[in-house]
Amino acid sequence: MRFADKVAIVTGSGQGIGEAYARSLAEEGAKVVVADLNEEQAVRVAKEIEAAGGAALAVKVDVSDPESALAMAAAAEEAYGGVDFLVNNAAIYGGMQIESLMKVDLDYYQKFMAVNMNGALYCTRAVFRSMRRRGGGAIVNQSSTAAWMAGGFYSIAKTALNGLTVNLAAELGWAGIRVNAIAPGPTDTAATRSVVGEMVDPLVNDLMIKRIGTPQDHVGALHFLLSDDASWVTAQILAVDGGHIVRL
Repeated sequence: MRFADKVAIVTGSGQGIGEAYARSLAEEGAKVVVADLNEEQAVRVAKEIEAAGGAALAVKVDVSDPESALAMAAAAEEAYGGVDFLVNNAAIYGGMQIESLMKVDLDYYQKFMAVNMNGALYCTRAVFRSMRRRGGGAIVNQSSTAAWMAGGFYSIAKTALNGLTVNLAAELGWAGIRVNAIAPGPTDTAATRSVVGEMVDPLVNDLMIKRIGTPQDHVGALHFLLSDDASWVTAQILAVDGGHIVRL
């Protein structure tokens, strides 16, 4: 129960890794705001957390809309009194268009970047005052090993998210707010299967640990980065990837 009396917002937590994050934080005692564009999925996860004895609130959010992000933060404050943790996990990924930079529809590109890059900034701005009033907090952004690969606009968004992580850490450190990121490698979710399809096996062959990751593989890293064990850790991008990417 290391997160007892803490309040955590997890965006994009209606499924996949985000759902695993939300469930795990509730199991450790946190009150969790299950925030997702898919309200039905958010309600399902929140109800299942409550049925297991945890505390959860489902909130519909469009992270690409600053007003929606503010409403999410306000709902957390009204229900639980404030925000201690923010996990910026929401992204366009499952079912995303696979297109080159030269051919991608620009309206789609702008929306993609608004969600995958700007969303983390909007949500951070939305919770900042609450975190400051509570004496500080911790933010974890969901990056990807794609940030260090040539993977088109998805990679660009994740590279930008890494830069955002470092810059927010520099700006918010004075307020006792730490900002880090997790960069998952190939992880077995419905979204990943929809994107890579039959390429899963070749991806696994490129890993040092010869298996695809699971959502649960990322939970330990999240707990570390949010906890007091990481009280002097900020502006870091932690790859949880089975040895997919090596940076010397």
